[in-house]
Amino acid sequence: MSSLAPKRAGRLKVFLGYAAGVGKTYKMLLEAQALRRAGHDVVVGYFEPHGRADTIAQVQGLELIPRAQVEYRGHVFEEMDTAAILARAPEICAVDEFPHTNVPGSPRTKRWEDVVVLLDAGIDVLTTMNIQHLESLNDQMREITGVQVRETIPDWVVKDAAEVVFIDLPPQALLNRLQRGVIYGQEKAQRALDNFFKEPTLAALRELALRQTAHEVELRQSETAPATPVGQIGQAGTGALSVEARERILIHVTAQNATAGLIRRGRRVADYLRADCFAVCVLPTSDMELLPSAEREAIEQSLDFARKLHIETRVLEGEDAAVALVDFARRNGVTQIFVARPPKPRLPLLERRPIAMRVVELAKDMQVTVVAERRK
Repeated sequence: MSSLAPKRAGRLKVFLGYAAGVGKTYKMLLEAQALRRAGHDVVVGYFEPHGRADTIAQVQGLELIPRAQVEYRGHVFEEMDTAAILARAPEICAVDEFPHTNVPGSPRTKRWEDVVVLLDAGIDVLTTMNIQHLESLNDQMREITGVQVRETIPDWVVKDAAEVVFIDLPPQALLNRLQRGVIYGQEKAQRALDNFFKEPTLAALRELALRQTAHEVELRQSETAPATPVGQIGQAGTGALSVEARERILIHVTAQNATAGLIRRGRRVADYLRADCFAVCVLPTSDMELLPSAEREAIEQSLDFARKLHIETRVLEGEDAAVALVDFARRNGVTQIFVARPPKPRLPLLERRPIAMRVVELAKDMQVTVVAERRK
């Protein structure tokens, strides 16, 4: 009989902030130092100092894994060396800037994917990120900040973390740090003050981060508490069967530009309700190759995006998309349907009734949410 037990997955701890300079990296390294003093085998897999003296001081005494050199278009870039960390096999690894996109030519596209490799190898990971990098909040972030965040992390990655710690700092205190040159040099600090670092923006981001952290706490508490039955079936003395109400969400996937935002919205609601989630596309033919290339590529991209957010995808065949969608919803116990608001028709009198409106009519026993595309 083999004595080798299966290796446990590593634990992920996320230090979450709402802007640069709140102290995420400092707190991560502070914990790494405390763990080292307690006798744990700790290394730093990646650390971005940004010239911050107090943060750099926290690295003293910690083992730093040398970075990998990656050549791209005649230039050499430095990335986290995941292979070297796996070879070193520490107990705990600190990894800064979780949402970072690796330079082309790296083994994986995103740093969070590198972290998943470490976790799968049984290494515990401490990491840092800001709330604006959460995928489901991407559209809201564009509205709040006026900036389209390109580096995002799927919500399930953060949801699967063993611990999420919010590093808080009031906006006024953060602005004070920026003006004193603690976060950036003078020139970069002034650009930040002129753009992203405005008090109303920071306040909105902070509130969003606080709500997200509260939601994470609530999820973890509910997962450890015993289930409360919504209703019971059975007779006294014969035992009772607990029945829990279960929400199931369906997201309608089309070639519309608004589909990505619709998927984010549906995924976020599903997370809050702890609901099952489907992304469903209805086509007149099961062979997608027969579709116009632009339409096919848009649909495939949306379905792939949904899968990355851990949403189950389906492609249905049907001449009437609304009927096929509602029929699927009923057969699968769907309670909520998310559809995109149709674009304004050029010739209203000649256009067929929009699918969204027909779904509202057909699915009177379900909640139908018609989502408008967020402002550009």
